[in-house]
Amino acid sequence: MRTAFQRDRDRIIHSKAFRRLKHKTQVFIAPLGDHYVTRLTHTLEVSQIARSIARALNLNEDLTEAIALGHDLGHTPFGHVGEEVLNDLSPAGFRHNEQSLRVVDILEKDGQGLNLTSEVREGILKHSKSRAGILDENWEMPNTLEGQVCKIADVVAYINHDLDDALRAGVIREDDLPPSALSVLGRSRSERINTSIRDIVECSWAARGEGLTMDVTKPIIGASPVINAAMNVLREFLFQRVYHSALVEAEAAKARKVVQALYHYFISHEEGLPRDYALQGQPLERRVVDYIAGMTDQYAIQTAKEAGLI
Repeated sequence: MRTAFQRDRDRIIHSKAFRRLKHKTQVFIAPLGDHYVTRLTHTLEVSQIARSIARALNLNEDLTEAIALGHDLGHTPFGHVGEEVLNDLSPAGFRHNEQSLRVVDILEKDGQGLNLTSEVREGILKHSKSRAGILDENWEMPNTLEGQVCKIADVVAYINHDLDDALRAGVIREDDLPPSALSVLGRSRSERINTSIRDIVECSWAARGEGLTMDVTKPIIGASPVINAAMNVLREFLFQRVYHSALVEAEAAKARKVVQALYHYFISHEEGLPRDYALQGQPLERRVVDYIAGMTDQYAIQTAKEAGLI
């Protein structure tokens, strides 16, 4: 008999939003190669890393997997570029983690939602991270240990696969990677992920219920200062050398124009929205944002072309 969290996982996997992730950008927009990370492959990597940590700590793997698989369902086309544009244009703002929750609560199944458990919903909502450092004072902790595992697994995944994609694209070279971080985490992707997982497990051992003291009564998922510092070095390197590189910014500029044009077009042409987005009582701006956020990269470009916007 399936558990409630297994049902949540299955509902997420069979959702329309999950299937669309395979055609949504992670960092590099519409790359020519076949091996660049997409939002779907990122999601699967987060799930693998999170399950490894959860298993070692004897946590609920089904809950962990459900959160991991659902955490990015609300992501826009063109990665964080699309998110930034919708946040600027929408009167209510836009954050992909909040949209992910909206997808599973309202938008899926013709407005019925997926009826997920509160633990999975909370983990999806609180997975997102600010620009501040990993595990710093602004790091919002989900209430469940499984949610905390998914949040840190998300970081471990994207730091390493974004570096790989940047190397593949020629944005950076192996010699550019920060030596201080590599000496701690390892030179290869597999080494760095393995080192991070082992450290997180070791530093979060109290999550098994062992080693609790009067001072440590509520275990949390974390990492050692040395490993955490190394991950932050790589993360900062990505922001400085990859996410704002000339190649990424050039593609981002094109993507911004597409999302902006689509938003203004549908605000002026409400009749162009599919019937699925004729939700009762929802402002037009909300429905337009829902529609655009659900698009894949190629569908957004195609829609813009058909409307004569690009």
